[in-house]
Amino acid sequence: MPGSLAGRRLWFVGIAGAGLSAYAKLARAWGAEVGGWDRVRTPYLEGLEGVTLVIAPEPVVPEGWEAVVSSAWTGRVEGAPRARLLAELVAAQPSIVVAGAHGKTTTSAMIAFVLDRLGLDPAFLIGGEIPQLGGNARAGSGWLVVEGDESDRTIESLRPEIAVVLNVDLDHHTEFGSRAEVQALFDRWVAHVPHVVAGEALGPFPVELGVPGEHNRRNAAAAVAALELAGVDRAEAERVLPEFRGAGRRFEAVGEANGVTVVDDYAHNPAKLAAVIAAARERTTGRLLVVFQPHLYSRTVHSAHELGAALAGADLAVVMDVYPAREEPVPGVTGKLVVDAALESRPGMRVAWAPRREDAARIVRGWWRPGDLVLTAGAGDVDAVAHALVAGDG
Repeated sequence: MPGSLAGRRLWFVGIAGAGLSAYAKLARAWGAEVGGWDRVRTPYLEGLEGVTLVIAPEPVVPEGWEAVVSSAWTGRVEGAPRARLLAELVAAQPSIVVAGAHGKTTTSAMIAFVLDRLGLDPAFLIGGEIPQLGGNARAGSGWLVVEGDESDRTIESLRPEIAVVLNVDLDHHTEFGSRAEVQALFDRWVAHVPHVVAGEALGPFPVELGVPGEHNRRNAAAAVAALELAGVDRAEAERVLPEFRGAGRRFEAVGEANGVTVVDDYAHNPAKLAAVIAAARERTTGRLLVVFQPHLYSRTVHSAHELGAALAGADLAVVMDVYPAREEPVPGVTGKLVVDAALESRPGMRVAWAPRREDAARIVRGWWRPGDLVLTAGAGDVDAVAHALVAGDG
């Protein structure tokens, strides 16, 4: 709550990321002195003007600060893991935590949006920009809405009043050996939570939404169920929710060029990719061209077949090389594995291998025609291709 972190000096290692930037904003609003390090500046630093920032190739933790370390640097930089601070924040205010392999950002945003529009002054920590809410974090006096993360198992330490488990899937192959392990983690977690929404047990949302796709109708159903547990009248939630226009990089309209609509999405695992391709089909009567950038070597090697099968739902596809994020290259693991899998799934499909962003943009320009929809998808920097296509850049 406001003032509860007064006197603390919190230094965020990885402050420019979607998650830690949100924690930093809330910690600052709650009275802490905030600073941090990252390798590059990102748009997530907006709202953190005036804090002490160090942009450098390697992590820096000045003396006299309490370090909060992102998952990517835990174990490599001395300090408390980010989950420890998140557990502290969740315990300080009545909280709703949204978890699952798919849909966390959108569902968290839907919940916070309804609470905001109904004048209930929510706080929120969300792993993506929510334009209608002014960013990815806010301090408020009402419910704290949090996007949880099972990738490093730390969600088990959170103790909210309401837990939403949207779905269970094996998405983090370096942490979990099977889907059963993920299920066991969620089972242990929700055993300590008073109220639980099981997203996979719900039907789709019955009211037309401002965001497309069956997956978003299911996200909306889970959001409304959580809101009811939080004391919001269902009819009021259903009245407001269709006004929600989505989160950044979640079927985000980038613009038009050459009579072609260009949309960008964060989809990076097979289920998300299949869902956003299906949603794109709802929004076009023309051809669907997908530019996909695999994310992480570990995910690519384990999921290449499923990614290719999902990509086969497009009319044409361009596959880029793997975005490594925190991982080191693995010999023989490239985006070409996804190209081969797509062709295996749908022989004769027009699929191009374009390791470089400029190659991907060039190929799309050679293929597109008025009336098409181009979807760029991935959790890396593939969105730069979308913006280049609209801007006419190389």
